[in-house]
Amino acid sequence: MAQQTATKTTAEKPVTTAGVFFSFAPWIIFGVVAGPSTWEYAALAALVAAIALSGRDLLRGRIRILDITAIVFFAVLCVLGLAVSRAQLLWVETYAQVISNGLVAVVALGSLLRDPFTAQYARESTPREFWDSPVFKHINQVLTAVWGLAFALMTVSTWLAVRFPSQDDWFNWVVPIALLVGAVRFTESYPDAYKARAT
Repeated sequence: MAQQTATKTTAEKPVTTAGVFFSFAPWIIFGVVAGPSTWEYAALAALVAAIALSGRDLLRGRIRILDITAIVFFAVLCVLGLAVSRAQLLWVETYAQVISNGLVAVVALGSLLRDPFTAQYARESTPREFWDSPVFKHINQVLTAVWGLAFALMTVSTWLAVRFPSQDDWFNWVVPIALLVGAVRFTESYPDAYKARAT
């Protein structure tokens, strides 16, 4: 009976894609703007977006791993852009998108070892007594794995864009966008589908 109640309650409060998207927004901005001559501006725009979108939550003590990672990463890039010569940062210009996508993949998949990052968003709309339920844990493990895999594949795709410049439109745009859309749709549909099976 308690398990059924937990399943019903969490089913009424699924993981929302809005919160997750806000945390991914700085990374998406960086991926869109970053290029051989624009990565510094992309890093600044991403840093501003990260602070603007998560600043209020951080002041309230609500710390999310993706938000903190974004602020630190893009702040470091901005400092490097100001303090280091362009010749020394050629590798950043070349692999900016690969590095950012890879970092998100590592953070997302690494969070599975302790606390799946999507659970940080799900807890905001789920009563505390259900945070340790098997349904809640399973859903967030799966969603986090899917997002981590999506960014891992985006890392490979953007690396292929560097290796095969003639196909960079596909590897830099078509494939990453398709992966993001797929991850968003899965996030929207999987929780309810799993809870229906669990019930």
